[in-house]
Amino acid sequence: MKSERRDFIKKAGVIASSAAILGAINCDNSSKKIKINRGSGKMKLTYYKYDLKMKHVFTIAKNSRTITPDMQVQIDYDGFTGYGEAAMPPYYPETPETAIKFYKKLDLAQFTDPFQIEKILNYVDSVETGNHFAKASIDIALHDLVGKLMDQPWYKIWGYDREKAPYTSFTIGIDKPEIVQQKTLEAAPYKVLKIKLGAGNDKEMIENVRKIAPEKQLYVDVNGGWKDKKKALDMAHWLQNQNVVFVEQPMPKNQIDDIAWLSENSPIPIVADESIHRIPDVIAARGVYTGINIKLMKSTGMREAHKMVNLARSFDMKILIGCMVASSCSISAASQLSPAIDWADLDGNLLISNDLHEGVLVKNGKLIIPERPGIGVKKL
Repeated sequence: MKSERRDFIKKAGVIASSAAILGAINCDNSSKKIKINRGSGKMKLTYYKYDLKMKHVFTIAKNSRTITPDMQVQIDYDGFTGYGEAAMPPYYPETPETAIKFYKKLDLAQFTDPFQIEKILNYVDSVETGNHFAKASIDIALHDLVGKLMDQPWYKIWGYDREKAPYTSFTIGIDKPEIVQQKTLEAAPYKVLKIKLGAGNDKEMIENVRKIAPEKQLYVDVNGGWKDKKKALDMAHWLQNQNVVFVEQPMPKNQIDDIAWLSENSPIPIVADESIHRIPDVIAARGVYTGINIKLMKSTGMREAHKMVNLARSFDMKILIGCMVASSCSISAASQLSPAIDWADLDGNLLISNDLHEGVLVKNGKLIIPERPGIGVKKL
């Protein structure tokens, strides 16, 4: 697998560029076929901090929390408003304060044509390094705005079939046996559950879920909690017998050779999460992981996530579309990509009690992408 990665790396940059161009062409071609509302005004950016309140204490291998800090963003242009969001879990370096500092450096008023998505987002990306979550919120708001100006949802602009949206998993965080069982009961409408592992009680977690839901498909997310590749392989075999579909980020992202070995020997797919942010990470993941988890917050938004989907497909990799705990704003934005991927974990809005938006729905576990234009949300 190492030699395969070395042989391929020379071609990877070219393919990444091709995927990027394809993303732009798809958008441009679609815009020519659809009625466009073009104004002559300037774009105005506004934003505010908002705490997302968890329905339950949410625990993963790294921490527990009851609130997820969040930034709500909007871009106004000629009577149209695009909504965006930056959800900021505490185990990442970005905060509302760093986001506000970044937003203050932006001058979106210099742009009078929102359809220049590449030009605008290249500018946003160049203002400062990092700040992926803050950049994603601008990207989402801009896509929402452009979709509304075109009066079309993004799944349609990209040419996707809305009916192919997959079932989403519902996440069960690490907890006491009785709480795990209660959460599993509450997740009865969902056909797939995602179980957080990595805290030393892995088999107990699965067994408690199985007491309530013996037949459901399971996804497993370890958040880098395993360290030994042979023990990880033993767990992968055990999990296969528990009807687990894949294991997400089983070991820390810096254990590259161990993860590559595990992927080569595991009976179920090994999916990258913490290892994946942007296009270069997809290139680096080839030959190390079976699949990748794309999250809008880490990819800087919809534009790059779309290119990452095209690139991963060219590598014959599996794709999971995931999310942070977030409102229906960014979850609905991610749902626009869902018909193009294998698995979905878009339940972040279902884990909070104070959603600000109405958007993507889940019916019997299946994602129902809104038919509203843009990202499909309506402010509550």
